[in-house]
Order: sequence, then structure tokens, then C-alpha cells
Amino acid sequence: MDINFELYKIFYHVAKNNSFSDAAAKLHVSQSAVSQAVKNLEAKTGSQLFFRKTREIKLTPEGELLFKHIEQAYNFIKTAENKLLESQNLVNGEIRIGVSDTICKYYLIDKIDKFIKKHPKVKIQVINRTSHQIQSILQEGKIDFGIVTLPVHEKGIAVENFKYVEDIFVASNRFIELKGKEVSLKELSEYPLLMLDRNSSTRRNIDFFAQKKGINLIPEIELESIDLLLEFAKIGLGIAHVLKESASSFIDKNELFKVELKEKLALRKLGIITMKNVPVSRTSAEFTKFLVQTRNE
Repeated sequence: MDINFELYKIFYHVAKNNSFSDAAAKLHVSQSAVSQAVKNLEAKTGSQLFFRKTREIKLTPEGELLFKHIEQAYNFIKTAENKLLESQNLVNGEIRIGVSDTICKYYLIDKIDKFIKKHPKVKIQVINRTSHQIQSILQEGKIDFGIVTLPVHEKGIAVENFKYVEDIFVASNRFIELKGKEVSLKELSEYPLLMLDRNSSTRRNIDFFAQKKGINLIPEIELESIDLLLEFAKIGLGIAHVLKESASSFIDKNELFKVELKEKLALRKLGIITMKNVPVSRTSAEFTKFLVQTRNE
């Protein structure tokens, strides 16, 4: 099919806004022009793309299928436009990053702060997702790069090592009998455990480590937030498995203590991921270079 790209562009904005009038306002054209363009696209594709009601519209299954691909193409086109608009001195660049909330809080925010102070007009968008979800939105063109727990097995994704991080178990004085004592993971598994949900890379790493030793860790509480795990650990609900840096202030104030394990937990490796066949913008390249150069600061 030889279809004018303008029709796809109009379709994208109608589907994105669930409205002919909103799409018309966004594109600075009349609503009748938008409606006619959608009818032309439906005629050319031989498919009904929207269910039309009095005040709202909804994509048909065929429309959903088309939108999924058009959205991805549109994201890549916008990325290309942003790259072309960048100046050589990083004045008008834009960076889109995919990262988990924990990694962002403890390893990225200060880097963003320093970079923006040097390049105040650069726009930075941070999208919070799990490592697996970050790989997906990278492939969809929604971000320029992501920071994830390694390994990554997707062939089309390039990986640059970023840094190693350490996960630990922490407890309140409710479990004072463990303080200053080396405890086996088997012993620890008998206590109430507070852990991230099983879809997180952090959780998968500790589960894999335990399973290799024939231990099944069954948490009392599973959450998506390390900050909440620490708060629950502080009031004595259980022993939390968290990022070392996230617990440092609690440990310094003697609200929690590190539970010493007999087994040494493997360090977790973080990596910066990009698409192999999609060149990143100069602004993103400069920022990732800055991240690697300052990773130990």
C-alpha cells in the first residue's frame, strides 16, 4: 500500500488523544480535515480503525494493531528530529532515560544535577520502569538509553558496564539476637523477610543465589519500593533485603543494622543499554560518557 505519511500522522494523534477535535487542535487543522483523513486511511487499509460514539472514540482491534506500530515509528521519527535540532554545544538537546526508582535515587540524581548545571538548557526526561520493562521501551524508541541490572540477552541491545552495587539484609533491634553474628542464608530464611516483588531484577538475583544453595526464600511481605521495605524493617515487621546505599542513613542512626551473612552475596552489575543499530544523539552520548567517567564518585 502506498499511503501518504500525513494520514498516519493524523491517525496517530487521533488515537493518542482519543479525540478528533483534540487531534485537530494539536495539528492546527480543521476537525473535518482530520475526520476525512481517517476515513481515507480506513479506505486505503480496508479496515475500520475506530469505534465512533457521540462524544468519544475508541480503537478497533485493527486500529490497536496499527497504532502499536505507528506509535513506535513516530517515536523514532521524533527522536531523529530531536537529534537534528541539537546544537553542537548541547544547548537544545534532550535526553530520555529509563531507570528504576532505586537506581535513579542513589546513583543518578546527583549525576543529573551536575550535568544540568553545566548544560542548563538540556532537557532530561526520566521514565521509571523495571529492568525488563526498560529493555522493552528502549526497543520501542521511547528512551535513548536505559540503566539496568545485567545481564541483558537481547541481541539488538548494546551494553556498556556502569558499576557494581551491593544488596544487603537489614533488621531492627527486634532481631537483636542477629546483631554482630554471622548468619547462614538458611537460618535467615526462617525469619520474616521483606523483599521486592519477584519481577524485579534485585529479587531475581537473590532468589537465584538462594536456589543454587537449595534454599527457597518466601517473604512475609513483597513490595515494589525499597524505601517502604526499609520503613517496615524499621518498625520491626521483618528483615529487609535492600540496596546497601539505601540503608546507610538508617544504619548510621542505629535504626537498623546490617545482618552479616556467612555466604557472600554476589555483587549486582549495572549496565547502560542502547540500541545497536540506532545511533544516540550527541547529548545522550555526552551524558552516558559523563556517567561512566564519574561512576565511582
